[in-house]
Amino acid sequence: SWNGSTPKYDIRDWSAEHQHMSRGITMTREELEREYGSVLASYEACKAQGLNLNMARGKPAKKQLDLVSGLLTVLQTPEDCFDDGVDARNYGELAGIPSARRYWADVLGCKADQVFVGGAASLNMMFDVVSRAYTHGLLHSPKPWCREEKVKFLCPAPGYDRHFQIGEFFGAELIPVPMTPEGPDMDVVEELVKDPQVKLIWTVPKYSNPDGIIYSDETIRRFAHLKPAAPDFAIIWDNAYGVHEFEGDYVPFPDILSLCDEAGRPDMVYEFASTSKITFAGGGISCMAASEANICYFTGIFGVQMISYDKVNQLRHVRFLKDKAHTLEIMKLHASVMAPKFECVAKWLNREIKPLGIAHWNDPKGGYFVSLFAMPGTAKRVWTLCKEAGVVLTNAGATYPYRNDPDDSNLRIAPSLPPVAELEKAMEVLCLSLRLAALEKLLA
Repeated sequence: SWNGSTPKYDIRDWSAEHQHMSRGITMTREELEREYGSVLASYEACKAQGLNLNMARGKPAKKQLDLVSGLLTVLQTPEDCFDDGVDARNYGELAGIPSARRYWADVLGCKADQVFVGGAASLNMMFDVVSRAYTHGLLHSPKPWCREEKVKFLCPAPGYDRHFQIGEFFGAELIPVPMTPEGPDMDVVEELVKDPQVKLIWTVPKYSNPDGIIYSDETIRRFAHLKPAAPDFAIIWDNAYGVHEFEGDYVPFPDILSLCDEAGRPDMVYEFASTSKITFAGGGISCMAASEANICYFTGIFGVQMISYDKVNQLRHVRFLKDKAHTLEIMKLHASVMAPKFECVAKWLNREIKPLGIAHWNDPKGGYFVSLFAMPGTAKRVWTLCKEAGVVLTNAGATYPYRNDPDDSNLRIAPSLPPVAELEKAMEVLCLSLRLAALEKLLA
């Protein structure tokens, strides 16, 4: 839907099949050509500045990392390294030191016995779970997935490109699921899981990547009550942005483990989280939360692979972050850095693009991304124009399985890393690129 008065140049019947693009245009061809010349001149002026700006990944800014650098000195003496009688410097505690398990249970709203604490990257733990499913199977697998005739993964799209890459790496068939304002289209999900070859669904349930959607209570309830044909069907609940509000108060979120337990499917969900965007992206801690039975099963498997993750870093984080309440205070500091950047993105898009009717986008209150939908058939062109002018975005199409956006429309904007002054320049380039690509499409 499009807001405001009649746009200057506008396509209102966007669809993948829409080839004749004259309907809705409020400018003559001569006016469009003059507009193109004017926009092109502005674009070339930006290009001549020799910019080198990167908005490809949701990286924390240096100022955010500086805010939490007290983490580096929180352990100062040998005595500081003991946790509930455990020396964090030594072997043992494969599932994590007790205080780290309690910390994540507090943040996620589950039980400490349902938590396995990992290293810096939750993505690594997700990969390990999928890998073990292929080599040995999950808790209720009739056989390892590598011995199945075919394995299918459901991929809400637009979604997180690295999720899709894991499925592609293992040779799973990736099936896109449409996103709605309340999360994945559950009518589609409930139908697809009737296929016993469907083994897994990827999710980012709060401030989804890239749409910034918080799954509704009804969507979460329907996830917990799924009745998949595969006995080892897995919900990968990637709760990467659970405490990452940058506007407004913290939004409480249901505990999916409890809901699945109440629905009689306690082993169906694997929840992941990390401190990658709370403390240090390159030196945080992560966790997997699952049923006690799943934690026991994977502790046995991971015990062959490792003695433990870095327990000193786990203890360092617990001493610095303390608990959920203190973590939310730290996240308010992050919000003071993040909010002006998202305000900058919104300002440019609302001022330069909204009146033209050539794109629409989400308006997130948390997370790390803005999901932008350009005129169908132009996203790759916009990406190229931005790159040629010195602004790097996530590759067009990356937010869809196999990097195949059927409408060639979605672009993921990651405004967190550049300072606001640089972000202003990047947004100017992006807006000019959106306008150029749209005018080229219309004139063609």
